[in-house]
Amino acid sequence: MDSQHPFALLTPDTVLDAVESLGYLSDARTLTLNSYENRVFQIGIEGAQPLIAKFYRPDRWSDEAILEEHAYSLELAERDIPVIPPMQVEGRTLFEFAGFRFSLFKRFGGRAPELDNPDHLLMLGRLVGRLHAVGAMRPFAHRPSLTVQSFGHDSIAWLRDSGVVPENLRPAYFSVADDLMQVIDQRMQAVPFKTVRLHGDLHVGNLLWRDESLYMVDMDDCRQGPAIQDLWMMLSGDHNQRQAQLAELVEGYNEFHDFDPRQLALVESLRTLRLVHYSAWLARRWDDPAFPRHFPWFASERYWADQVLTLREQRAALDEPLLRLF
Repeated sequence: MDSQHPFALLTPDTVLDAVESLGYLSDARTLTLNSYENRVFQIGIEGAQPLIAKFYRPDRWSDEAILEEHAYSLELAERDIPVIPPMQVEGRTLFEFAGFRFSLFKRFGGRAPELDNPDHLLMLGRLVGRLHAVGAMRPFAHRPSLTVQSFGHDSIAWLRDSGVVPENLRPAYFSVADDLMQVIDQRMQAVPFKTVRLHGDLHVGNLLWRDESLYMVDMDDCRQGPAIQDLWMMLSGDHNQRQAQLAELVEGYNEFHDFDPRQLALVESLRTLRLVHYSAWLARRWDDPAFPRHFPWFASERYWADQVLTLREQRAALDEPLLRLF
């Protein structure tokens, strides 16, 4: 591991010592869990269930932003909305050890929901509706907003300046990306919408099906934004399939919060912003040795050629008929 990267100092002993600094006695068993932005471990505890320890990436969030995420999770849990909030130890949820900020969570297992199951989609719509009913009560003060500037223009600027796009593909990539941003700027400005506190990264990997219920996990990317952001990633297949999935989601959503159908015009714009932001995220994290190891294809010419084609498809998708509610 690169000794210059901050996570190089997060040794197994440091992880165990951090957990034990809060009064727990570990059995020295650690399991590294699948997380790249942060570092997450399952820690065995003597005479008790294992705990999950999450160590935050240095310099990503302020303490205030992390605590605001925690407060939102706890607010949701207090209202019996199925999320996995951080544990409180002597009234605190955020701790520091050896220069690393960390939190603890109860271990919670489950399986992925079946998004081709209408009943699961209906339940998911209800879950997101409940989330947004609380999220609409007041805005975040310290968390960021999902905007074209932050997800789109800033991402493209980073990719342009970092030089990660192969020289022979730079004209094609940045031409279509810049064109897309002009269109998306216009689309986002043309749709009046209110923002809510979002989960922000609500894909199937952040949902667990357990005991006949759906649970949300990993609120690390929660932010202010349009409500449709927490719904569109559940839609897949051709236009008719997505239309049917949307109907189930919105039926459940409307039981707890009013869905604004005008936001359907934002779906393909938000999909495009996520694609560009994802590439920039990988580029920004490339100095972390975990990223070249787990995403080796990012440095290949094939990846960027595929991205050019994908963004061109997105340009066409922006002009396709919108999903509708009937």
